[in-house]
Amino acid sequence: MLCAMADASLTGGSSAPHVRGGSSAPHVRAELGRVLVTGGSGFVGANLVTELLDRGYTVRSFDRAPSTLGEHAGLEVLQGDICDPETVAAAVKDIDTVFHTAAVIDLMGGASVTAEYRNRSFAVNVEGTRNLVHAAQAAGVKRFVYTASNSVVMGGQNIVNGDETLPYTQRFNDLYTETKVVAEKFVLSQNGEHDMLTCSIRPSGIWGRGDQTMFRKVFENVLAGHVKVLVGNKNIKLDNSYVHNLIHGFILAAEHLVPGGTAPGQAYFINDGDPVNMFEFARPVIAACGHRLPNIRVSGRLVHKAMTLWQRLHFKFGIPEPLIEPLAVERLYLNNYFSIAKAKRDLGYEPLFTTQQAMTASMPYYVELFRQMEAGPATQPALA
Repeated sequence: MLCAMADASLTGGSSAPHVRGGSSAPHVRAELGRVLVTGGSGFVGANLVTELLDRGYTVRSFDRAPSTLGEHAGLEVLQGDICDPETVAAAVKDIDTVFHTAAVIDLMGGASVTAEYRNRSFAVNVEGTRNLVHAAQAAGVKRFVYTASNSVVMGGQNIVNGDETLPYTQRFNDLYTETKVVAEKFVLSQNGEHDMLTCSIRPSGIWGRGDQTMFRKVFENVLAGHVKVLVGNKNIKLDNSYVHNLIHGFILAAEHLVPGGTAPGQAYFINDGDPVNMFEFARPVIAACGHRLPNIRVSGRLVHKAMTLWQRLHFKFGIPEPLIEPLAVERLYLNNYFSIAKAKRDLGYEPLFTTQQAMTASMPYYVELFRQMEAGPATQPALA
């Protein structure tokens, strides 16, 4: 058996937004006013809410799940479903800036998936986003920042320092990518409608304290004894987005959503600016947990074919899900990393933390997460 690790925080049509020419305008900044964060109980959302509160903003957190944020004088918590128009209307009332991070992360797709599986993703990721945009416009919201994914342009290509001129992929092996393409196109098409400015952020694999996705999958396979070989060449790289670098990019983007500014109608790759091989990135974490990753590697193309077939059998006959989703395999045998030059130019973005600094800060959390998984079901480590 084998294991892979890839971004789980992950369809189609026309070209992506055009990269603007001309000089940057990082001095053009807006106050965010009252802020709404959807998915405020999730990994990214909760960290974003905390940062905004620390900066003195009044924040409303909206999520289907109960809040884990605790009491704060500047925080209002609203629990509800993004698919319900009345609840969404209440969520955006008296709000100036929306950060939309809520999504269903379905990493399988293609023709083999069931209608139920497909409908769940589209209901939340596409129709829920439409609900939110229309409600925000009606409520007089000024700024709307959408969370997409770098996968919206990938489509099984080998990408080295890709930029925002890359067209949207039209080949979809997972519903997360498919729905993110549809939703991002819609959000950007609404820029300037009803005086609301919009932009989209495209993270890579999101990691850091509070992560319950990126390293969890590899931990599960390590604990199950599935990690016998690694997938792909050691020189293959992808990029990641440390959660606090990503949040920095989110806030900069919102601040630049001003009339005549650089951000309206634009999409931005936001990452750590440090492409890595995924297994070499994970190796020190696994070592700190008392285990070792092997050095033997196998063909990624072969594994991709096997996992694609396994995925079809899963949906057709109900066998267990594949050990690795086809999308995840692609991230291990194809280069997938993107330039942050546009975000630097338009937003003044620079990663606040290097990969090493972020890993040092995150290592205790990941070791604790591994120990809790090793011990069995238990309360997960805290986000802070």
